[in-house]
Parts: sequence; structure tokens; C-alpha cells
Amino acid sequence: MRIPLAKYGLRELIVFGIPCVAGIVFSVALFPWVVPIPIFFLSFLFNFFRDPERRTPQGEELIIAPADGTVSHIVPVFEDNYLKCDTTKISIFMSVLNVHVNRVPVHGRVEFIKHTKGKFLDARDDECFSSNENNVMGLSLIGSQAKIAVKQIAGKIAKRIVCACKVGDVFQQGERFGMIKFGSRVEVFVPNSIRFEVMVKVGEKVTAGKTILGKIHSQ
Repeated sequence: MRIPLAKYGLRELIVFGIPCVAGIVFSVALFPWVVPIPIFFLSFLFNFFRDPERRTPQGEELIIAPADGTVSHIVPVFEDNYLKCDTTKISIFMSVLNVHVNRVPVHGRVEFIKHTKGKFLDARDDECFSSNENNVMGLSLIGSQAKIAVKQIAGKIAKRIVCACKVGDVFQQGERFGMIKFGSRVEVFVPNSIRFEVMVKVGEKVTAGKTILGKIHSQ
């Protein structure tokens, strides 16, 4: 049976996986009672970098969750990187047990990418929104004049944000565009100028590429 693993985690799978396998072999030969320890770390590694296939709902009016996790905030904020206007922000907290591959929430063209270095505060800390290392991706929706922004935020354990795209790339809803390694947060910003109906609530569990965060209504 093939275990679907994220291509973005190949380096970590090799660097940490080989010592785990060696540890299992070494323990079986000399210290059998130690075997559960390397098996645990290898299992965690495979679990973290898993990348299951998803069937994404399609629709120009739909905004799909870009990350697995729990909705932690639905708040009005001014997005000052790409949209430069008042928006509704939906934040998704990702624990180390969640799938960490990120998916594009709309059918759109990448118009903006900005990586900002910063701190590595706990992703549940309110200050992490403005202080932590992050990456902002601006998307122009295909078939409409609407634009949204997606922000990947590193957490206390997460030390690397992967955004495997460039300005000009066009994505279908649910396509993979990157990941954040080892616990983090992803946010979606929708301008208030768009008639947007939020379809999730704080505390709700969401799934990247499957859960509908909200619907854009025609003006």
C-alpha cells in the first residue's frame, strides 16, 4: 500500500527517516525494548508529511479552506500587503497532527507574493499575526474582478514556510501550493467590497481542499 507523502517534505523524510530506520534495525539487533522509540518518531514523520488526495468542490463563487485545522478567528482587519483594504479574515490553526499541505482556495492567478521574516511565537498567540515569519500570496479570481489574499504563518515549532508558486501561476481550486512545517496558521482575507457569506464558525474543524469557508455573491 502506497503512503501518499508530500513532495515538500522529501528533505526531512530523508534526513530524519534514515536515522529512524537505522535506529529500528539497531534496536532489534541489540536492544529490543528500545524499538518503540524509533518506530514512534518514524510514525510521526510519516503522519506529519502525509498528503492525501482530496476531491474539491468547484465553483467561482466558492472559497475553499486552504489548510486542515480549526477555525480560530473570523474578524474584520485591514490587509496592508496586497489588498490594502478592509477585509474579513478567517484564521485556521494547524496542530502538528493535521495535514500541513496547503491548497489554493479559489480558481485564480497569483498576482503577489511576499515573504516576511519574523519571530516564531506560538501560532495560538494573538501577537503571531503581526510578528511571526509569514508569506502572503495575492490571488485574482479567474472569471471575476474579485481578489483575495492567503497568508501562511510560521508557529513556535514551524521553522519553514514553503510557497511553491510564482507570480503569474494559475491554480484550480484545491491544487497544492505549499506547506508549513511543524505546526502553524493559515489565513484567508476577503475584501469587504465583495458580498461574502461566511459558512464556517470559530471552533469548527476544516479540511484543506474540501471545506467551504464561504460563498461570494454577485453584486
